[in-house]
Amino acid sequence: MIRVLLADDEHLIREAIATLLGLEPDIEVVAQVARGDLVGQAVRDNAPDVVVLDIEMPGMDGLSVAETLPGHAVLMLTSFGRPGYLRRALAAGVRGFVPKDASSDELATAIRRVHSGGRYLDPEMAASAMMAGESPLTDRERDALALAARGAPVGEIAASLHLTEGTVRNYLSSAITKLGAGNRITAIRVAQEKGWI
Repeated sequence: MIRVLLADDEHLIREAIATLLGLEPDIEVVAQVARGDLVGQAVRDNAPDVVVLDIEMPGMDGLSVAETLPGHAVLMLTSFGRPGYLRRALAAGVRGFVPKDASSDELATAIRRVHSGGRYLDPEMAASAMMAGESPLTDRERDALALAARGAPVGEIAASLHLTEGTVRNYLSSAITKLGAGNRITAIRVAQEKGWI
């Protein structure tokens, strides 16, 4: 029996997925959580074989959660098929990436493959990621732009990243230039659409 932990903040979707997976003869959903920051404890308490994570969750996003689970079989289930998300997930050791509009058969297949040590990538998502290319942003530019996307002013970004305000402005300006954007708002939109922040 493959023991699965589901983490998704949309209760109806999470419960529907758990019900559908419960119909599979070799899959058992042993735990469900609605917040990313609850996954670690749920993993320790339930010892799942596969952790299925949504990307967008309160407390901690699924990509950040995946980075805290080295050595675990992790599969991302998301409605956000952004190329940068796929690349970041793979870099974090995620073994599977499935869109939420996939069939329950496809999800079960992905869980089985990830459990057996293989990988499962939705073909359309993989093709989009390859066509989009690598993010031109450095880690610091990405961090500064991500905080700006949350509405943080320059002073708050500087304090959060332990930088001077002038350095933060330089990183934001560099990110705007690299993304071919005319301003910070456009740069944020472009980076979010690509999944780079």
